[in-house]
Amino acid sequence: MPRTLATVEHAVQLLELFDADHTEWSLSALARHVGQPTSTVHEGLSTLTRSGLLTRVGRGRYRLGWRLLKLSSALYGSLPWYAPAHAAMERVARGTHLLAFLCVLDGNAPADGRVLCVARSVQGRDGPPVAGELDFELPAHATASGKLLLALSGRPLPQPAQAFTDQTLTAPQTWEAEADHIRRSGHAATADEWAPGTGGLAVAIRGEGEAVLAALGVSLPTPRLRERDTLLRVLQDAADEVSWDLGSRRGR
Repeated sequence: MPRTLATVEHAVQLLELFDADHTEWSLSALARHVGQPTSTVHEGLSTLTRSGLLTRVGRGRYRLGWRLLKLSSALYGSLPWYAPAHAAMERVARGTHLLAFLCVLDGNAPADGRVLCVARSVQGRDGPPVAGELDFELPAHATASGKLLLALSGRPLPQPAQAFTDQTLTAPQTWEAEADHIRRSGHAATADEWAPGTGGLAVAIRGEGEAVLAALGVSLPTPRLRERDTLLRVLQDAADEVSWDLGSRRGR
């Protein structure tokens, strides 16, 4: 691999370690975490700091830089569906008192169909914590949003499919039957498939030509799946409203 490409990939890997649980890293802690020499890690951090993607705060400590806000604003500005979908997600969260989210398929990883949670809302949420409250990348085969997006895109079950619990769907032949049901019903559901005690429901937000833009869903304690029909109506109404405004004529 050319040195320039290797340097960029290394810098990106370091940047991805900054998240809600790790908003600040020291040089030494990062070096220990990635198992690389301090000099190598320092080179990557220096590259990110010079570009404004990281900022140095104190001796040998780093945080995300302000330039990321500019990049994120440009990204969301390029997605006309994001603002109305985000508003719908917030309404769902307030109306259900559950963790609501927006997810998309990662177009840069067509082989494994990575699912990315691009927004979530906990407005008014009650009840115990659920799996995935802080995760950006979700297991496609073990989450409602992942199953929905995989099925509607016609993708196979990612292999190997990790079994997170004894309820996780891992068999390709079983997936084909479930994917067909998702396409016919227009929604996906999970129960204890990613983590015991956590379930999920998801429906699609569509645009012109009925293109699937994102999954709108909720994550909830499994016992609350007894409210499945009511929750699906809330989700579908919210998704249909956004989809109609974006040019879809399905469901209305």
